[in-house]
Amino acid sequence: MGEDGAVTSAPQCPDGPTPTPRLIATDLDGTLLRDDQSVSPRTVAALAAAEEAGIEVFFVTGRPARWMDVVADHVHGHGLAICANGAAVVDLHAGREFVQVRALPRTAALSVVEALRAAAPGTSFAVELTTGINYEPAYPPFFKDPGARLAAAEQLLQEITDKGEGSAPVLKLLAHHSEIAPDEFLALARSAADAYASITRSSPTSLLEISGHGVSKASTLALCCAERGISPDQVVAFGDMPNDVEMLSWAGTSYAMGNAHPDVIAAASGRTVANNEDGVALVIERILAEQLARHEA
Repeated sequence: MGEDGAVTSAPQCPDGPTPTPRLIATDLDGTLLRDDQSVSPRTVAALAAAEEAGIEVFFVTGRPARWMDVVADHVHGHGLAICANGAAVVDLHAGREFVQVRALPRTAALSVVEALRAAAPGTSFAVELTTGINYEPAYPPFFKDPGARLAAAEQLLQEITDKGEGSAPVLKLLAHHSEIAPDEFLALARSAADAYASITRSSPTSLLEISGHGVSKASTLALCCAERGISPDQVVAFGDMPNDVEMLSWAGTSYAMGNAHPDVIAAASGRTVANNEDGVALVIERILAEQLARHEA
C-alpha cells in the first residue's frame, strides 16, 4: 500500500539483463507477502529455486520476531532473518532465537518521547522489547498483546519490573498520531528527534518506528553481508515503504514494488509488479532464467 492508497502496478521489470546476485534481501509486508499475509505458491517455488541455485535469501522486515511464523518455513540454509528494521537478527530455525540485537538506548528513547510530545501533542507510544510489547492506554489496538503492560511511555522505559523487562533491550519505540498525515508525521518527527534515533515508517497509517541511531535494515544487512564476504553489488533487494529506502539505496540492484511509496520508487534502481502479482517471484525467475541461459551459451 502506498501513501493514501494503492499505487498502480508497474507493467514489467526493467529491460536489460539482471545481475546474478549472491544474496536476495526482501521485505515482507507489501513486498513478498500478498495483502492477505500469505506467501503464494509461485513465490515459495521461486525462493526455493534461488536457494537451490546457491543464492542466499534474507527476509528483512519491520516485524518483530514473534510475527515471523508466516515465513519461518521458507527460510532455507542459514535460517536467519533481520527483524524490527534491523534491530535484531533472528534464527528462525532455532525458535526465533536472537543472534544479534542492536538496541535503542532507553535514554535516547526517553528523549524521543519528550521531543515528540512537544512537537506533536496527542502522540501515543508503544515499546517493543526483546520480551514483547508494552504500550500506552491511548495507543491504538493494532495487534493488542494480552500479556502487554499498559502505562505511560516514560514509565515503561524507566521501570524495572518483576519480569525483568526493565533490563530487556528495547528494539523499537513506536509512535502513533491520529490526526497528522503519515509522511507529515515522519518529517516532523525527524526534524524534532533525529538527533536521538533513526525514525522511519512502514504502515499506511501515521505510525512511526524508532530505532537506535544508525540502525536500519540497510546497516544490519550490510553487517550480515560483510560477515559473508558479500559486497553491495552482489545483493538484489526488494521493498515498498520508507523503511526500505536505505536498503534499496545500499544494494547494487533494487526493486520497488508496483504498489510502492513514491520515495521507494525514487530510491530503487528498478521496479517490478505489485506484491499481489508476485513481483518478487517474477524478478527471481528472471534472474535464474538468465543465469541458466548464460551457462548453456
